[in-house]
Amino acid sequence: MTTPDNPYIFKVGDHHGDRRNLQGYWTGYPEAPWPKAARVAVSIVVNVEEGAERSIGDGDSENEGVYEAAEQVMGHVDPCMESHFGYGPRAGYKRIVELLDQYRVPATFSTCGRAAQRMPWLMKDVVARGHEVGCHGWIWQTHSSLGIDEEKAIIDKTYDVLTAITGVAPVGWHTRSASSANTRQLLLKHGGFLYDSDAYDDDAPRIELHGDRHHVVVPYAFDTNDMRFRPGGPFVFGDDFTRYCAAAFDQLWQESEGGQQARMLSIGLHLRTIGRPARIGGLAALLEHMSSKGDVWFATRQQIASCWREAMGLPEFRPTRREHAIRSDYQGR
Repeated sequence: MTTPDNPYIFKVGDHHGDRRNLQGYWTGYPEAPWPKAARVAVSIVVNVEEGAERSIGDGDSENEGVYEAAEQVMGHVDPCMESHFGYGPRAGYKRIVELLDQYRVPATFSTCGRAAQRMPWLMKDVVARGHEVGCHGWIWQTHSSLGIDEEKAIIDKTYDVLTAITGVAPVGWHTRSASSANTRQLLLKHGGFLYDSDAYDDDAPRIELHGDRHHVVVPYAFDTNDMRFRPGGPFVFGDDFTRYCAAAFDQLWQESEGGQQARMLSIGLHLRTIGRPARIGGLAALLEHMSSKGDVWFATRQQIASCWREAMGLPEFRPTRREHAIRSDYQGR
């Protein structure tokens, strides 16, 4: 249900007798609050998971089984899978960031802690280019079956390592696919997180009120995502990615004519996937299409969450964790 003083802030708990809120912005979305009267906010999310995939060689209980081929090696180290993931930082990363530089698009690099620990040079380059670094778990795993203490330790460790390596305390979190029933509450108790993206249920951000704490949810998307290049997925050529994502952008752009309805679009990327030579042209064509259409705000998820808080009449987010003071004023490029 919404709060009496602001119909766009959602109080978490009982919703007309249902534990789930399936109503959302049923009575209407707020007007678009984006800078320069932009119709659509576009969030490019680059997932950095290489080196954090499950690997027996790293002491994990099993190997990762999903990439260009769906095959899981059981009980032994899998150099083949590790080599597939290695393509991301070795070759894919530079293609992606050079395109982002060309179009002056700030992105959110959603990063696993173990990946950052393995590739501090890459993470420092991300920050130097003006992008946001967000938390994507310690290793690339779902959290649905984790106990509270184990998940809390993972959140703390990921946050601390990313802060130490980049010099920038992260303010965002996104779990690989399934979060647990406790994830959002643990992020709130942690105190350093402005937003999370463990939601896939809307085309605009929202504010949730948990007790006396306001928390921004910035939904993510699996359809406008290069993960659909994986085995059995509908994307084969780079143009498949362009056409689908451009269609989503055009629809949201049309719906927000005059800024009457807030709209945002998430584009999910992976270093090892869109960074392939046959696919990177699809990203270039998409950036060209959106840029040429105009009335678009390319922003990090931190920027979108901060803008949304301000539009909802809330004060600027201030983390409660002391170590977050390293650079809590980071706003991207």
